[in-house]
Amino acid sequence: MVQDKRCALITGITGQDGSYLAELLLARDYVVHGIIRRSASFNTDRIDHLYQDPHKAGTQLFLHYGDLSDANSLAATLRKVGPDEVYHLGAQSHVRVSFDLPIYTVDVDALGAMKLLEAVREYQQHTGRQVRYYQASSSEMFGDVQEVPQTEQTRLNPRSPYACAKVFAHFATINYREAYDLHASCGILFNHESERRGETFVTRKITRAVGRIKLGLQKKLYLGNLDARRDWGYAPDYVEAMWLMLQQDTPDDYVIASGRMISVREFADLSFAHLGLDAKDFIEIDPRYYRPTEVDQLQGDFSKAKRALGWEPKTTVEAMARLMVDHDLDLARREKTLRDAGHTLPAAVGHDQ
Repeated sequence: MVQDKRCALITGITGQDGSYLAELLLARDYVVHGIIRRSASFNTDRIDHLYQDPHKAGTQLFLHYGDLSDANSLAATLRKVGPDEVYHLGAQSHVRVSFDLPIYTVDVDALGAMKLLEAVREYQQHTGRQVRYYQASSSEMFGDVQEVPQTEQTRLNPRSPYACAKVFAHFATINYREAYDLHASCGILFNHESERRGETFVTRKITRAVGRIKLGLQKKLYLGNLDARRDWGYAPDYVEAMWLMLQQDTPDDYVIASGRMISVREFADLSFAHLGLDAKDFIEIDPRYYRPTEVDQLQGDFSKAKRALGWEPKTTVEAMARLMVDHDLDLARREKTLRDAGHTLPAAVGHDQ
């Protein structure tokens, strides 16, 4: 194992953000360690292109079994890895699902963060080595607010179990920073999407459907609230902001956003239009996808991040939609080729918004 390079530990490394962050850190010559949950099936497809046999000389990516519900596994991994930086991205991150699994969501997203913070505090106390910590906070914490755009000072009014759990984790991180002098920063990230987004999240659900509809593999797309307005950015841009936060001399909290807000309906229009289709011909509303409490609009003010970190988004929502649609059209072509050859495939994912 390489010992003379900067070392980072990522929870949630197999997720969208974790995979892009791992790429970024490896490109900067870090040794990267990731915590993954034990599963009967492989769940590492987003990082398979990065993985090498750990016995091979020069390998700089290592994976460890652990779970945010298991404080012992977190502490043991910290002791084993000895990281310079910890990026806490792991979570049950689907807002609609958090209404169905509220206790699990709070256990993982709120208490999981507390367990990791405590493990970092104890490790730093016992070793005397500073560990820089990143907390993945969320724009959903703002909830139902009238102030637009939202800044780091905007009042929080969470409207889902997911958002409530993220508020706890956010303030726990601030408390550990102030109480124990941890170099701990919170990135209040607004919606960020990509080709690696899970297929049950609304943007990917839309772009996946566009490709399948274009090739005749799907007839309709069922969605919930089309009028919800969000500030959407591109995930690879946003993970760079995470890294920049931990390079600062002083820890702080930052809104990371595009500064622009569009509706779900508008995102669908962009996506369908890219392949010459009219979204209105294919979208139907299914009330099952409504949230019990809705957040109507979220728009971030990233001026602090621009001033302090030198960060700003590079990819527009239009460019992002095109990238996602092109990627998912390619997936649909592969699916159609297999179906035409007589292969039976499982139904496409498309459950919750």
